[in-house]
Amino acid sequence: MPHKLIIDADPGIGDALAIAVALFDPEIDLIGLTATAGCVSGRTATRNIQAIVEQLDSPRWPRLGGLTSDVPVKSPPLDPVGETVAKINGPSGLGNLEVEVADLHNIRDSARVLAELVRMAPNEVTLLTLGPLTNVERACERNPEFMGLLKRIICLCGAVDGGGDVTAAAELNVYCDPEAARNVLRTPATKTLIPLEISRQAVLTMDHIQRVGFDEATRRGRFLKEMLTYAFRAYHEELGREGIPLREVVALAAVSRLDLFESRRMAIDVEVSGELTRGMTVADRRMTIPVHRLNMEVPYRVSDVGVLEYFVQVLRDIVS
Repeated sequence: MPHKLIIDADPGIGDALAIAVALFDPEIDLIGLTATAGCVSGRTATRNIQAIVEQLDSPRWPRLGGLTSDVPVKSPPLDPVGETVAKINGPSGLGNLEVEVADLHNIRDSARVLAELVRMAPNEVTLLTLGPLTNVERACERNPEFMGLLKRIICLCGAVDGGGDVTAAAELNVYCDPEAARNVLRTPATKTLIPLEISRQAVLTMDHIQRVGFDEATRRGRFLKEMLTYAFRAYHEELGREGIPLREVVALAAVSRLDLFESRRMAIDVEVSGELTRGMTVADRRMTIPVHRLNMEVPYRVSDVGVLEYFVQVLRDIVS
């Protein structure tokens, strides 16, 4: 049976690539796709998830949830290094692409869509969050049983071993709304955290792209190739890197490719008030920590080769 999945995202080129794989992975039934504010505004995220689905035109369309107004970022402004990381996706979030989409009438609020889909299939749905956890917190406020009705929640956020990416201490998805991250991670549920040091291990190179063999005469091939081309150029020019970390695809692999991961239970919390550490993910490593405080499954090893093979294989199916 395919895994029933909802993705809450702030696309972002990386989010767009993960959504593309989820739409065509035969082991995933993507029943919902909701927009959140993060590396792009709430309105842009809503427009981008619609554009991704329309451009790829998969056999089954997920139910869409969006934001009618921009959710303000609660954290203070970023330093220049953090700004570079946050803006690596380009002005539209999808590189230089300007995809025309029709305005949706009666946009269903993301938090409402999350709550409704999970209530319709209790204990069957996995929720994958690729952006800040604002919508999840709002879904919990709408339905206090929300987290308990999930089969599993997988959060791409935080950093356990090492520093952050947008500040020395914080990873972007937590930094944008650390209060929501703290509240969600503290809620009893089956939770998996995909931290920064694990998610950035699978690095896509030009060799992988050549193996896919994009047909730019097709709408799908053009859409994906243009995003990837922009990402390669941005990572080279802004960060001096010759590859793209597939952070979001690593998180997606935790849904249907569990054999690629080795994990352990940990006690995780989030700093919300530190002047230098706001948004920092704190792991309690004391030997005396009570078992009931171990609130997260956290991978300590991932097969980067396996994730890249998974990505290339599904992309070939998309553009073939």
